Amino acid sequence: MGSKDSAVREIQKTEWEQKLDERMALLKEQGIDGKAIDKDMAVKMLKAKIKRTKARLRAIAAREKLTEEKARIKAEKLAAPKAEKDKKKASAKDEAEEESKRQQKKKQKKEKKSTEKES
Repeated sequence: MGSKDSAVREIQKTEWEQKLDERMALLKEQGIDGKAIDKDMAVKMLKAKIKRTKARLRAIAAREKLTEEKARIKAEKLAAPKAEKDKKKASAKDEAEEESKRQQKKKQKKEKKSTEKES
């Protein structure tokens, strides 16, 4: 009965709670006290199923929250980059205009050689 849908899990949870209430009512009719009811295997099993279902519902809610957050971030990124792209292009042109270190060293060597020849 594994489901990733919260509606299905809610239905399962209510079913397990209803069965637990029925079992506890049956045991009380038979005259069994509270501690003995807690030790009953059917009651333990139903409580465990309810606990697992609640944990799964929390996980589903966390996943949905994360999905919404990612969608919000993506929408913000789609709206913002247009202005940033222009800045990146402008800075790329500035970098292209500057000489690299290798080119600067070549230029210095040529100048040095030309000054040596002149002397």
